[in-house]
Amino acid sequence: MKKRALVTGASRGIGAATARALAADGWEVNINYFQSEAQALALGRELGARVFRADVADAGQVQAMFDDMGPVELLVNNAGIAWGGLITDMTEAEWDRIFAVNVGGIFHCVKCALPHMIHIKHGIIINTSSVLMKAGGSCEAAYTATKGAVEGLTRSLARELGPSGIRVNAVAPGCIETDMLKSFTREELDATAEQAALGRNGGPEDVARVTALLASDACQFVTGAIVPADGGLIL
Repeated sequence: MKKRALVTGASRGIGAATARALAADGWEVNINYFQSEAQALALGRELGARVFRADVADAGQVQAMFDDMGPVELLVNNAGIAWGGLITDMTEAEWDRIFAVNVGGIFHCVKCALPHMIHIKHGIIINTSSVLMKAGGSCEAAYTATKGAVEGLTRSLARELGPSGIRVNAVAPGCIETDMLKSFTREELDATAEQAALGRNGGPEDVARVTALLASDACQFVTGAIVPADGGLIL
C-alpha cells in the first residue's frame, strides 16, 4: 500500500511541482487548493490524485478536509500568500490574513495530521519557508515575518515530535519564477539571478526535488533542518 501525502497550495507553482515529484517517488498524493480550481482539478487528473478545496486559514475547513481525506504520513505545508508594499500602507486586515494563511495554516494542518502520525510513531512534516528569512525583504516585511515564524515552528516541532518518530523540516526557496513573482519585471528577475552563485533563478521543480528528498528514506536522520533551495543566492 502506498504511503499517503497531502500537499497544501498544490494547484500550481511549487506546490504542483512537489505533488508531481512525490507521485513519481511512489506517494499517494492528495492535493489541496483554495482558489485555482481548474489547475487543481487538472493536476488531480494527471496524477490520479484526490483534490480538496480548503482555506488552510480556516480550522473548520481544514478539519473537514482531513475528515474526508483520511490520515496521511506526509504533510507538506506549502500554501502561502505574499503581500508587497510599504508596511505603512498595509492594513491590519492584510497583516492578519497573511499570518492566518502562512502560519495559522500550518498550525491547523499539523493539528489534524498529528493524531495518526503519533499513533503509528512515524510521520514527516515539511514546511515552506523563504530565504528572505535570512536576507530580509524591503516591502515584504509581513511575508518575511511569517517565514520567521515558520522556521521557529519547524525547529520547535522537530524537538517536540522527535520522540514520536516524526521528522519536521523546512525548505527555504530563493528566487523561484512562479506566479508569486509576477509583479517583478524581467529586468528585476535577471538582476536577482546575477546575484546567485549558480547565476540563475530557480523553477518550481528545483524546490520540489529538495522537498521530495527530505520526504525520502535518504533523510530519515534529518529533522529540524531549514534547507535552502536558492542557487546560492544567500551564502
